[in-house]
This record gives sequence, C-alpha cells and structure tokens, in this order.
Amino acid sequence: MYKWYALKRILRGVFMFALLMFIFSFLFNQVNEQTQRSQISEQVKMESMRLKGMKPEQITAWRDNRTDQLIKMYKLDRPLMERVLFRAVNTVTFNFGKSTMIKSSKGEQDVLDILMEALPRTMILFTLAIVFELLIGIWLGLKKAQRPGGKLDKSTSFITMIIYGMPSWWLGMMLILLFVYVFKLFPSGGVNSVPTPQGFAFVLDRIWHMALPILTLVILGFWGLSFVIRNLVLSTLQEDYIMSARARGIPESKVLFGHTLRTAAPPIVTMALLSLLASLSGAIIFEGIFSWPGLGNLYWVAVQQNDIPVLMGDLAITTGIYQAGLVFLDLIYGFLDPRIKVGGKA
Repeated sequence: MYKWYALKRILRGVFMFALLMFIFSFLFNQVNEQTQRSQISEQVKMESMRLKGMKPEQITAWRDNRTDQLIKMYKLDRPLMERVLFRAVNTVTFNFGKSTMIKSSKGEQDVLDILMEALPRTMILFTLAIVFELLIGIWLGLKKAQRPGGKLDKSTSFITMIIYGMPSWWLGMMLILLFVYVFKLFPSGGVNSVPTPQGFAFVLDRIWHMALPILTLVILGFWGLSFVIRNLVLSTLQEDYIMSARARGIPESKVLFGHTLRTAAPPIVTMALLSLLASLSGAIIFEGIFSWPGLGNLYWVAVQQNDIPVLMGDLAITTGIYQAGLVFLDLIYGFLDPRIKVGGKA
C-alpha cells in the first residue's frame, strides 16, 4: 500500500535528520559549551551589577549560586552524551536560542529570526537562476539532439567542456570586473542600495542587484544541463512513436516539446529538484563574492565569529530542507510507479 510506503519514507527522513543533528551536536560540543560558559559568565556579571546594598562577599556568593543555577539549567553538569542529546533535541525542534555575536537587521539575536531573514534571499536567488537554467538548457538540449553531430551540437559541446569545470568564484570575479568596473552596469554586491528605496523602486533595485549573480549562475549551469538533456532526448527521438508523429506531419516544435520532452520529463524534474535542494544551502564562496546575505554567507560569518548557535541553526535548516526535498521526490516516484507502491522490483 502506498500509504505505508509514504509513512515509512517520511519516518526514515525524520530519523536521518535527527541522526545528522546528533552528529553535528557532538562535533561542535566542546566549542558550544565554551561559548555557553562564556555567556553564563557575562550574564551573571551583568545581573550582579544591578544588585544594590549588598556586601562584596554576599555578591560573590550570589554570583556563584547564580552560575550554578544556569549551569544546571543548560545541563552543563550532566554527562557528555546527555549534554549532546539535549542540544540535538533543541536543534531538531528548532529551538536554537540566542546568537553570541550575529544580529539580524532589526538588531535581534534570536537565531531563528536571523535564519528566516537569510533564507528567503538564498531561495529567491538560486531558484530564479535554476528556472532560467532549465528554460535555456532544455531549449538548447532539444536543439542539440535534433541534429546530433551538427555544428550546433559540436560547438556547444566544446563550450560545455570549457565552462562546466570553471570555478564559480572565478567567473563571478571576471563578470564583476567586466560589468561593474568596465561597463558600470551593475552594483558589485549587496542585496539593496543604501538608502533602501521604497515601493516599486525597491523591486527594481532588488532585481538590479540580483542580475549579476543570476547571470553568473545561469552561464555556469545551463551548458551542462543542455548536454545531459541532449543525451536523454537523443534515444527518445529514435522511438517509433516519434517517427510516426513526424510522418503524420506534426510540426517539429510540437514533436520536440510535446512528445519528446514529456517522455524525458521525470529525470529532468529530478535533476532540477536536486539542483534546487543543493543550492538552497547557499554557496559560501559565491555569496561571499557578491556580498549576498544568504545562508551561505551567514554560515561563513558564523564560522569566522565562532557563533555556534547560528552555525547549528544554519546546518539544521539546510539539512532539513534537503531531507524534506528527498522525501518529497521519493513520494512522487512512489505515487507514479506502482512497483514502488507495493515494494516490487523491475
């Protein structure tokens, strides 16, 4: 039954997410506890400064008592595995706490607020780039498959070999040099101008800042995608029903985009979804080059400033999205393929 397959797949995804969070909590345990102890010391110091009418020895005793309370609250006095499990449960339930250094644009230190501010920026940038990559890659791949070995196929395949292995940071810097400092068409980075415009001007300003990063991602992405689609479609074009459709006088565009593309759609959808899931974590170097304040750039800032709560929150969000996407993809396949529903084999 499909419902049992779906339930097992969802539970397996939740288990994998919890297991990964436990591993991350264990790896960052020592640094996290050092940070927490420093926070406790700072908190006790600030609270003791507000005490009035107490002798120095009384204040010292109060500080020691308050420190012990906070240590027990955060379970820093418990065995190692219990401490790791406690932090893993907090991470799985998205209870990330407060950041140590990083603040949101509104000055808040709640980790979830900081993450929810960065996540939409990464999503809009990489999602739009993948949409453009798909549109151009599918069109070019179909044209290449239409005449394999032709001039278009050979020339674009040669370009693909050059661009596919090109580092994104290098191409990004070259495009910044060209379009920012030579032609002066785009800003060098950031998400908005300062001061930030209002109304419709805000939308235009955001598009202006997104144009160069998206252009870089599209240039890097659609060549390889078109090559894969060309190989997927090539065998389909030799099928009898395609030959029959051409013999009946159906326009070539309808044969390509109606018959052929529909047959090759499942692997194309899989590639697109996996590319989107992988990109939602944000490219650390890429976002850094364009000063794009997304999850990738936030991760790098958290590493530099040793902000473990933000680092763990970033890992939890990106890992959770990726796991949810994989589960969603498996559920779609399970719904479409009856062999998966009943646990059969080909």
